[in-house]
Amino acid sequence: MIDPANSVYVDLGSRSYQIAIGTGTLGQLGDFASEHCPAVHAIVITDDNVEHPHAMVVAESLRSAKLETDLIVIPHGEPSKSLQTAGELWEKCLQVGASRKSIVVAVGGGVIGDLAGFVAATYSRGLRFLQVPTTLLSQVDSSVGGKVGINLPGAKNMVGAFWQPSAVLIDTATLETLPEREYRSGLAEVIKYGVILDAEFFQYLEDSVDALNRRDPGVLIDVIQRSCQLKANVVQEDEREESGHRAILNYGHTFAHALEAVTGYGTILHGEAVAIGMLCASKLAEQVGRVDAECTSRQETLLHKLGLSTKMPDCDPMEILLAMQRDKKVDNGCVRFVLPTMMGHVELVNDVTSEDTLAILNGC
Repeated sequence: MIDPANSVYVDLGSRSYQIAIGTGTLGQLGDFASEHCPAVHAIVITDDNVEHPHAMVVAESLRSAKLETDLIVIPHGEPSKSLQTAGELWEKCLQVGASRKSIVVAVGGGVIGDLAGFVAATYSRGLRFLQVPTTLLSQVDSSVGGKVGINLPGAKNMVGAFWQPSAVLIDTATLETLPEREYRSGLAEVIKYGVILDAEFFQYLEDSVDALNRRDPGVLIDVIQRSCQLKANVVQEDEREESGHRAILNYGHTFAHALEAVTGYGTILHGEAVAIGMLCASKLAEQVGRVDAECTSRQETLLHKLGLSTKMPDCDPMEILLAMQRDKKVDNGCVRFVLPTMMGHVELVNDVTSEDTLAILNGC
């Protein structure tokens, strides 16, 4: 059931919304949508991995709530997060008669949430949308905060918008069908929150390794709720990355996005790249004298205990550096890094030399 005690409220004035967290709640999506996003027509966007059973349950619930519902299924994986797929979805929206009385419902992982949200933000100059994340990574990160977009061949998330959902429904039961590799990938983003914002939460994760490895439902609800609350706190302060505070959420991502681009989208899962990127960032912080070795060691130990590799794949460090320099987070020609100063606190740094960065890339 949807338990209000497990909800997180994202306070953004007229764009505020609720993140409802529960177990076995997908079948209540129709009533949830009617409460938070009244409409007459729903366009459910999902992928071929999630269509059965999750998206079908969502579509049936929406129909039971008297919404005309169209289900659109695309191929799974990062390559679908492209301009070509977005164009195909715009055409589909046109074919099914989408209008301002329609809502877009994203059912799937981060790729579906980002892509469907981008389609919602751009079709007919903006349709309301609901996030129904079905992977751990999307539940704790990409479904919250309103960043939507697509990739270009040479840079991740380079085309996009800030478009907040009308609500988010998280059903932890969807994690029971999540492949092991995808589940581990999501844990990297969970660990990130402890490093950047909450040393006590990081300690909780260290103490909960066994429960996390066996996907204990109670611990997962706690972890998802805390992660969503931490991200909501940041988004409320800096919704559109104007003050720079929201950029702390990119810890490890400067390395990670470049790694994903160089290796080919989908070769390395996003969370796997973030795990490697966090270790690179922490080692870089050590190298420039911003943090002690214990901070890096604790991250590495926890990542390994939760089944995540921190070893850089076999690729050219110079190619990764060049990909970093094309990242949208480059500031006045300088690559901007998020680096820890202690567990639970990070800072934005844009004076790291290419030589220091290459040294880390060669050593990871």
